[in-house]
Amino acid sequence: MNDSHDLRLIIESRIPVVIIETWEEKRALTLLSKLGIQLGTPVFAWSITDGLRRCDYDQANSQALTTEPEAALKHIRSAKLAGIYALCDFHPFLNDDPRIIRLIKDIALDAEETGQCLILISHAIDIPSEFKRHSARFSLSVPEDHKLRAAVYKEAQEFSNTKGRKVKTDRDALNKLISNLRGLPLDDARKLARGAIFQDGAITHSDIAAVNKAKFELLDMDGVLSFEYDTANFAQVGGLSKLKDWLAKREHAFNQHSEDSPKGIMLVGVQGGGKSLAAKAVAGLWGLPLLRMDMGALYNKFFGESERNVREALALAETMSPCVLWIDEIEKGIGSDTHDGGTSRRILATLLTWMAERKHAVFVVATANDIQRLPPELIRKGRLDEIFFVDLPSEKVRQDIFAIHLKKRNYALQDFRCAELSAASEGFTGAEIEQAIVAARYSANARNEQLTSAHILQEISNTVPLAITMSENIDALRHWCQTRAVASD
Repeated sequence: MNDSHDLRLIIESRIPVVIIETWEEKRALTLLSKLGIQLGTPVFAWSITDGLRRCDYDQANSQALTTEPEAALKHIRSAKLAGIYALCDFHPFLNDDPRIIRLIKDIALDAEETGQCLILISHAIDIPSEFKRHSARFSLSVPEDHKLRAAVYKEAQEFSNTKGRKVKTDRDALNKLISNLRGLPLDDARKLARGAIFQDGAITHSDIAAVNKAKFELLDMDGVLSFEYDTANFAQVGGLSKLKDWLAKREHAFNQHSEDSPKGIMLVGVQGGGKSLAAKAVAGLWGLPLLRMDMGALYNKFFGESERNVREALALAETMSPCVLWIDEIEKGIGSDTHDGGTSRRILATLLTWMAERKHAVFVVATANDIQRLPPELIRKGRLDEIFFVDLPSEKVRQDIFAIHLKKRNYALQDFRCAELSAASEGFTGAEIEQAIVAARYSANARNEQLTSAHILQEISNTVPLAITMSENIDALRHWCQTRAVASD
């Protein structure tokens, strides 16, 4: 993108109010100053601390008595001097005083004759409806890879000059770091690179998780989206052999981000069957940040707010790309519901449009317990690459799951009869197996005994698995998936 060219087109189109939402105020003012020189028009900047002053001159004095926002706007309006007027952090005054809104509208209505253009610069701005039709939004472009690489090199050189030794890294780790710095302003990217380098004098794959966490916090994504810090390794997931093979074959294509890059998958199965763990493991396997979309947090009582939540969440996911976007229990957000005033249908339309048009490397992993509630336009091929059915684990997989959870709790496997435990737990989900081990530990501790297979077998016999209590639902799900989904194992 060419920011100077695009912003110049907006200003030359005589749009009287331009909104620039950015944390990079200095960069925006520098861009406007350069544009003023190109266009031969003066550029003024206003802040509540300095008032109104020329910003295309280094030593320009402030206009007297213009620190108050109303006084500044009255001065601009009465002077009728053609120019670009950048109002920094003006957003708090757009909701408090109707006179401020009216003054901006007056300036906008007269802009065709006066040649004045107001630029509102802040990190977030809600445009009042009174002058919304007289305004346009402009976004500063994010730095390209070569600029991010130059910033990392600069920080590495600074480290070398300070510490007297070179930064250790390899090409793959360096490329991974640059990839995960995408979407950030250059100053923020430089700070994160500095933190990774100065911590141990090296850029390694172990730095990536910390960089992604810091990036997420800088982007202020809390709310509908959450950052999952614990992305499981597939070694911690029992079974799912076909899904693992499918992902391994497509990892390179996703990293290349070609036209045929994989878009995402749907994981369908019974509750507690390991769908959520598998979603985490995708990010762990590919070494990508994992963002979880909370479908329950999307809905807002005000009309249109839920759809805006979705758009903002998807835009933020693109900013974090390359990443995995985990949409958990997706049917709760866009399942068929005639009692929500059409909100679920509008959310579905927003999601489908994004899935069809997105240009960023965001791999979607959607999980669902009741796929029959999902609309057919979402689950057809093209939206997602494949639907995987996560069935109840087989006897061999149950044995692996017992081994995984016992090892996770630092027990020696030779002390347990995993084959016997597996045979006794037919119909158990992975979550039920884990809970049987947890409950057995409590029982053993209460008796001051070491955990044994007998304790676990006792808890298994006391448990009625979901496969029995919801057998009709599970049979119906299996029947639906038999010809419509791929077995994950």
